[in-house]
Amino acid sequence: MNKLSYILIYFSIVLCLPACKENASDKKTPAAGIPVTTANASLTKAVFYNSYPANVVALKEVELRGQVSGYITGIYFTEGKEVHTGKKLYEIDRRKYEATYKEAQSNVKIAEGNLERAQRDAKRYTDLATQDAVAKQLLDNSLTDLTNAKQQVDAANSELIKAKTDFDYSLIYAPFNGTIGFSNVKLGALVTPGQTLLNTVSSDDPIGVDFEISQNELGRFRQIAGAELSKNDSTFKIVLPNNTTYPFPGKISVIDRAVDPQTGTIRVRVTVPNLERTLASGMSCKILVMNEYAGKQVVIPFQAVQEQLSEYFVYIVKDKNVQQIKVALGPRVNTNVVVLKGLKGDETIVIDGIQKLHDGSGISIAQPQKQNNN
Repeated sequence: MNKLSYILIYFSIVLCLPACKENASDKKTPAAGIPVTTANASLTKAVFYNSYPANVVALKEVELRGQVSGYITGIYFTEGKEVHTGKKLYEIDRRKYEATYKEAQSNVKIAEGNLERAQRDAKRYTDLATQDAVAKQLLDNSLTDLTNAKQQVDAANSELIKAKTDFDYSLIYAPFNGTIGFSNVKLGALVTPGQTLLNTVSSDDPIGVDFEISQNELGRFRQIAGAELSKNDSTFKIVLPNNTTYPFPGKISVIDRAVDPQTGTIRVRVTVPNLERTLASGMSCKILVMNEYAGKQVVIPFQAVQEQLSEYFVYIVKDKNVQQIKVALGPRVNTNVVVLKGLKGDETIVIDGIQKLHDGSGISIAQPQKQNNN
């Protein structure tokens, strides 16, 4: 090969290089977007509850104490069992009270007899005095005796009432239907009036559940208390200590009169039926109150939410880019969260890969996931 041939080959290579670079540039693929996973925001029925610690309370509860002194001579119930209004529970030695009662009855009869005699004497002397046939002194004495006789009858009747009251108090009856507890006294025990606690009776059905709410919630709970509730209303649910849900609905029966100034809370009582005696006075439980935002709401997976300086954002898909949207969040519902403001419920949102995104980022989307609303 001569020198002229080398020169021709060299210029051919030089002229070809720009064309080759241009062809290579034309074949280069565009930069891929940030890979993300998306899900669809949905407008759905969201039922969720706020939880409050609570205690079961009897609507009626009475401590039984003796009102007269004496020894227990009778116990007429089974401890821990149901008793009914008027059932005889305890007997305190009645003998002296019965004797006093009978004596008082006799004294009333004597006083009434003296009154009848005084009335006859006063009438007789009054009639004679109209005829000027009796000394005025005798008439005055008869009228005084009549007044005294009336007062003696009143006094005798007062003593009869006291004697009958003590006699009645020597028997102690159930004040209402309920359950009676363990007896604090046995047969032969001495009862001191007003001091000796014999037992406690509490009502069972219906029964109350007490809990504390913030003063900020008072308005809403007053609205609930005034609302007409259906038979199967689910505003309140009671969770028992074994984490089972009590099967009967309840309704607000009492909201306390005042807020505790130290805690800023107020007590609320929900009344529920207790036919099977599942709930017992003093039991600890939880009461779930349906949240005020329960109903049709936008629900998204909580993992889609970003927090920045106490504000919350999500990324929604716009073509092949994302837009950052500020949202106001409601309560958590398992793995999801309610969005109160910012979304309409028809958006596609990014749920995975959001750490690499910023407003306007290009993305490549994986197959959208079906949202779990449970």
